[in-house]
Amino acid sequence: MGTPTGTTAPKAKTRSHSRGGVWAEMARSLTTAPAIVGIVIIAFFVVLSVAADVLAPYSTTEPSCAVFAPPSPEHWLGCDDGGIDVLSLVLLGGRVSMIVGFTAAVIAIVIGALFGILSGYFGGATDVVLMRITDYFIVIPQIVLMIVVATVWGPSLSHVVLVIGFLMWTSTARIVRAQVKTLRERVSIRRAESIGAGSTRVIVRHILPQLGPLLIANAVLAVTLAIFNETALAFLGLSDPTAVTWGTIMEHAFERDAISTGAWWAIVPAGIAVALLIMGCYLLGSAIEDALNPRLRASYLSVRTWRMRPLVGRGKDAL
Repeated sequence: MGTPTGTTAPKAKTRSHSRGGVWAEMARSLTTAPAIVGIVIIAFFVVLSVAADVLAPYSTTEPSCAVFAPPSPEHWLGCDDGGIDVLSLVLLGGRVSMIVGFTAAVIAIVIGALFGILSGYFGGATDVVLMRITDYFIVIPQIVLMIVVATVWGPSLSHVVLVIGFLMWTSTARIVRAQVKTLRERVSIRRAESIGAGSTRVIVRHILPQLGPLLIANAVLAVTLAIFNETALAFLGLSDPTAVTWGTIMEHAFERDAISTGAWWAIVPAGIAVALLIMGCYLLGSAIEDALNPRLRASYLSVRTWRMRPLVGRGKDAL
């Protein structure tokens, strides 16, 4: 007798679901309220950065008003100590800050993913050596090491990108290593190895697709740290002083007595822009991570929890 046709359909459906389940979860996470807010904030700043040359009302090199002129209908965010329109500076500075932040985050994700995949897949001596290197970088305060390295290398945007990228990969390496160790034991991976698939093929064809959403979530979260670190280094005078970034805007305003003269508009707008972009990246990255991690999804720390729920009278369900 022939095999009933109804027995093959569920298998195909299950195989298809397991293959695209992780990406489907990530896609569903993008429809949550935190993710939508994060996407809107990030898209807003990306559009402003791309169209900065068109949207900037005045030149960032030539004075257009009086020194520390307050906000007015002509200059919405006032002017700095050189008579430069602050709104124009913030628009153009956002482009450089985002390029630095995103580039440094990509470098950190690539290094962290490489360490995590090699450590988790091969194990043994490779795992021990790579994780000991990771531990050494973890115990060193990152911002302090960044200040030291940036000081030794000299103030430059390229140096800032490399410093942030090379010192910010440790958390990604740990997370990827744990995930790869789990994937390594799956039946599909064992089956591929048993039929002669090499390590490179297994990693590229079977492990990397499963790590994609996790790496995307970590990349978005890494952007928040990269932008914050770039702003901190620039504020400390360790970035290129000739480049216009949000950090250098605040650093120049602080050095030139904007606070003591009451010209808050020379420093506050750039700080608000940094805070908003970091918040947007955090909301998006946390929403994706929340969807990929069932423990976070069930936790009261989840970003999906937007309002407090009373614990009284809920018994064991309140915990």
